[in-house]
Amino acid sequence: MKFSILIAHYNNSHFFRDCYESIIKQTYTNWEAIIVDDASSEDEKNKIKEIISGDSRFTFFENNKNSGVGITKSRLIELAQGQICGFVDPDDAITSTAIQRFMEVFASKENIVLTYSRFMTCDRNLTPISPFRSAMQVPNGNPYFFNFPIQIAHFVAFRKDIYQTTEKMNPKLRIGEDQDLYLKMYEKGKVQFINEVNYLYRTHEGGISQNDNKRKSHEYFAQVIFNTMKRRGLTTINGKKIPDHYTDSQQIFDLLEYQHQVTFRVRKKIQITLQSIFR
Repeated sequence: MKFSILIAHYNNSHFFRDCYESIIKQTYTNWEAIIVDDASSEDEKNKIKEIISGDSRFTFFENNKNSGVGITKSRLIELAQGQICGFVDPDDAITSTAIQRFMEVFASKENIVLTYSRFMTCDRNLTPISPFRSAMQVPNGNPYFFNFPIQIAHFVAFRKDIYQTTEKMNPKLRIGEDQDLYLKMYEKGKVQFINEVNYLYRTHEGGISQNDNKRKSHEYFAQVIFNTMKRRGLTTINGKKIPDHYTDSQQIFDLLEYQHQVTFRVRKKIQITLQSIFR
């Protein structure tokens, strides 16, 4: 099977060399890397093209105008030739065995539609700081799973053919498009956690999670969760009525407050343990 590495780029060439080097060092060799540039400056685009020049495994496409990550990532998936797809941000990197580990899971379990692992938070030089400890196996088949608090995160890979059966990625989203994708895939089959660090997440002043968009991400995530509730036909959550229309983020997150309780976490752990025994 081929793995499609999908890279949405916008004025981030300064860090791309590390991303490129990590991709070409992969122990799994049947891969392609697709880059869609979201109307960066000509200098930025030329720097990316220079780095990948001469390597036919990399292809470069451009949006006619700045369109946001929802449209850009949707286009990346449509361009992918691989059966398995995974997003890598141009300022991050992956470990040399990341793709191999994912492909081993997909090859051994046909009912898996999405896999994910643990990421390492790094400084601007990709020096490790700490692993993302909230990543863990989540219960499968639970209509009340909304990835809140977040457990499915980088590195994530999914089957393209199954993705095509979903409503697909929401092109209107400029933040939270990844969570929207994960929840739609979750509804189509089983997801599998790989308890390893396979992704190096760089923190720097230009990153989406470190700038003003961090405040907006809370609002976008709430909208994604509300849309998921409606898509699944849910009317109540833990005895509380789901509103007919979205109004504000706090109203949605208040519905999920019970998921922070100890009793809920114990029940979830038991469910995951039973699933691992009988799968």
